[in-house]
Amino acid sequence: MAVMPMFPLGMVLLPGGVLPLHVFEPRYRQMIIDCLQEDGHPEFGQALITHGADAGGGDERAMVGTIAQMVQVEALDEERYALVAVGTRRIRINAWLPDAPYPIADVDDWPDDKPDPEGLAIAVAATHARVQATLKMAVELGDVSAETIESEISDDPLFATYHLASLAPIGPADRYRLLAAAGPAARLDALDDVLDDVEAMLKFRLI
Repeated sequence: MAVMPMFPLGMVLLPGGVLPLHVFEPRYRQMIIDCLQEDGHPEFGQALITHGADAGGGDERAMVGTIAQMVQVEALDEERYALVAVGTRRIRINAWLPDAPYPIADVDDWPDDKPDPEGLAIAVAATHARVQATLKMAVELGDVSAETIESEISDDPLFATYHLASLAPIGPADRYRLLAAAGPAARLDALDDVLDDVEAMLKFRLI
């Protein structure tokens, strides 16, 4: 186990995903300062707020998250930071600890179960085509930009399952479900289930 600073948000960062942040709350400014003072690559955990709002306190936080490694940090002035972080690996949150002053948690790395099952690359290709078809409908409705369809995914089939979960036009709850899937095969199965509903909704709107 490790105690890690955490940044709960109303969205889900996945391994391989990019997280731009504008940090202005005093407690999170302090978190950035503390992270930058640590040895090695500065990083923090990111988790979904499942209920409530972090800014108002009393929020409920998910128990699966992602390590966010800071790759760019800029002090805009004495009260604001602009930073870009990249999701590197999945974590299981054992316990949320009292904020001091920012959220912290006991976490464990949570590698994917059966990371290289037989036929994974073929399954990734099939789901990628389906995600692109769904995105085309979403573009037609003005829900996403056309450039999203051309977004590349990793050559590594495992990371590609996370990239597809990031690209698909789905909400935070569904994206969290994909983050929490046991392994890549289960993630693709869950994404196919989610896309059934998304496709039906988009087709109805296009009628």
